Amino acid sequence: MRLGLSIANQGYHYAAWRLPESPADNGLSLAHHLECAQIAEAGKMDFLFFADQAAVRNTDDPRIRRDMEQGHLKLEPTILCSALAAVTEHVGFVMTASTSYLEPYSLARRLASIDHISNGRAAWNLVTSTSVDEAKNFGRQGPESSQKRHERAAEFLDVMRGLWDSWDDDAFMRDKASGQYFDRSKFHFLDHAGENFKVRGPLDTARPPQGWLPLVTAGTSPNSQDFAAEHADLLYSAQPTLPLAQEYYASVKKRLAAAGRAPDALRVMTGMMPIVGRTEEEAKAKFQRAQDLLDPKVAHGMLIINHFPDLSHLPLDAPVPDLSMTDHHNTPGRDASFTLTMMERARREKMTIRDLFAAVSAGFWHLGVIGTPQKVADTMEQWFTEGAADGFIIQPPWLPGSARDFVELVIPELQRRGLFRTEYEGRTLRENLGLPWVPSRYATSTAA
Repeated sequence: MRLGLSIANQGYHYAAWRLPESPADNGLSLAHHLECAQIAEAGKMDFLFFADQAAVRNTDDPRIRRDMEQGHLKLEPTILCSALAAVTEHVGFVMTASTSYLEPYSLARRLASIDHISNGRAAWNLVTSTSVDEAKNFGRQGPESSQKRHERAAEFLDVMRGLWDSWDDDAFMRDKASGQYFDRSKFHFLDHAGENFKVRGPLDTARPPQGWLPLVTAGTSPNSQDFAAEHADLLYSAQPTLPLAQEYYASVKKRLAAAGRAPDALRVMTGMMPIVGRTEEEAKAKFQRAQDLLDPKVAHGMLIINHFPDLSHLPLDAPVPDLSMTDHHNTPGRDASFTLTMMERARREKMTIRDLFAAVSAGFWHLGVIGTPQKVADTMEQWFTEGAADGFIIQPPWLPGSARDFVELVIPELQRRGLFRTEYEGRTLRENLGLPWVPSRYATSTAA
């Protein structure tokens, strides 16, 4: 299986920053991110994943107490990964960048540069930006429709890959005796003129070491799945239960066939938040320690952000009411069906509001597991072998502690079962992911 580590400031738990051992300014600390990178590399993990949005979100809603949460201050991922690449050797870097508000030429040269700096360990998480707050930072009132965003993304990606092919892999002779630096016949103008972009090229750097950087996407909508099936190498999935994950996995793999690609051309990577202890009791105690620091004001905002109804008027130990979810089902953003399922479970299990906070904090839109290394590995093995995931992107509830727990406790168990590598196989991220080399479009046409 493939494994990535997602770095989100102090971690994915809303109270992670309040843990005594967690410096509250870790989001801006290079040393913190380097420690996380070293932990991932020690565990032979494939990559670090850096989610990103160019906005501080939901600051206009007084019900959402952003002033009490972590995660607003962060480093821009391409700049951060440039620094991390210089002091690591094997682990890859998946950097988020939006096709909605950037220009392909500037992003192509930036990502190509990082691929050169890292000797072929860069990847791009392509997003199309659904946030209203982000849109307003770029002069829009809101995001475009899904159809328009994905049409722009497809053209953006085509331009990016065309620019990465500006120079053939062997274009640079650098012959000091003759004075010829490059072979003119292996140098190409893109001359792209499309609906959204007009780009001449060529790119002012050599073809990246990986040729085309691995492409990561996410999303549950039909447009998102179609886009991934046609273009992506990895798909970041968020599914909380095995049946839902199997359904999503089958849907994506079916679309691959329709796009003329092999089933293993796209790896489905499920988001997973493991809380690991040497015993079940230790794992539960670790989770409860974080839960005890979760302020109810923050917890209520956490529910609202994730499309739950506003329950702040109810006592914490009151039962979750049987409220209509009609107004929340069509909320843009994350798939609200997960919220509907969680509310049904809360009523079925007679949860209190406090119980609902704990259930959501432990993972409701992605896979959450609290337990021993064997329990976590059992879950991962089942999902991996029963058609739900090709790998996992670990979402540590707090950093660096829970990332270290996973590497030191779970990875050896996966290795013992023959499910995960004991050494890196290749030099580049593409090689370690088992992805084939993609020749330049010009080399392909010449060979034909």
